[in-house]
Amino acid sequence: MKQQIEVLIQQQTGRIDKVLSETLKNYTRSQVQLWLKEQGVTVNGEVAKANYKVKAQDRIVITIPEPETLDLIAEDIPLEIVYQDEDLAVINKPQGMVVHPSAGHKNGTLVNALLFHMKDLSSINDVVRPGIVHRIDKDTSGLLMVAKNDFAHEFLAKQLKDKTSLRKYVALVHGEISHEKGTIDAPIGRSKVNRKKQAVIEGGKSAVTHFQVLERFTDYTLVELQLETGRTHQIRVHMQYIGFPVAGDPLYGPKKTLEGNGQFLHAKLLGFKHPTTGENLVFEAPLPELFKKTLADLRESH
Repeated sequence: MKQQIEVLIQQQTGRIDKVLSETLKNYTRSQVQLWLKEQGVTVNGEVAKANYKVKAQDRIVITIPEPETLDLIAEDIPLEIVYQDEDLAVINKPQGMVVHPSAGHKNGTLVNALLFHMKDLSSINDVVRPGIVHRIDKDTSGLLMVAKNDFAHEFLAKQLKDKTSLRKYVALVHGEISHEKGTIDAPIGRSKVNRKKQAVIEGGKSAVTHFQVLERFTDYTLVELQLETGRTHQIRVHMQYIGFPVAGDPLYGPKKTLEGNGQFLHAKLLGFKHPTTGENLVFEAPLPELFKKTLADLRESH
């Protein structure tokens, strides 16, 4: 059943999305903008535009659509569990696997597999993301930490927030980077041109990526990257921004690229402090076979 919320403007002024997000404390501005985009907001009986400026005595009605329910099913999907104990697990996620269910991916995800392989998972995230402390993109391979209880989840998430965890990636990018290393410090937010993409934008969230050249080929460079922050698509956006997009990236890279199953990007190293023992743990995952073969082919042609 759809829910309706009615708001009568008293003295507030400004854009409708800003006013509503300040008035309705339980909803974010981005959620309000989505309702506006889907024509679920009326002002005095007329569908509201996103840039509408509210006036005193405006009567605003919001129709909130029913949330799509997702039934989580444990699925017997093979998982490479690099490490696990009572508090946490480290998984080497294959390229092509989505981390958690959504409207477009209801099953076959890492979460579906975790539910089959593990008895306990933390409950801090919403119902479709048990145990998930951080994500990597569907077509990025490599290491992820998973929390088995809420204490471990909060402990690991704090390390990500405080930038004390260690996350290193390997990427094959277009172009030959002439310098040996560099730092990209550029804010990232949703693209104003394409809502499926992120972009370096003024007013975006702080994003810092360090990179170091590992090997050069004809028209390509192999780089190691270390994340200081963890924004959506951060490495892919930053490398495109400096003119060296990740090879095989269907969203941020050129159409003519190396054959593969998506971007040549691998989360190779993950380090953090254990929530119970306090021990510093570091894990490393080798490059996938296709990535290794592509590098071998580039070496041969170079």
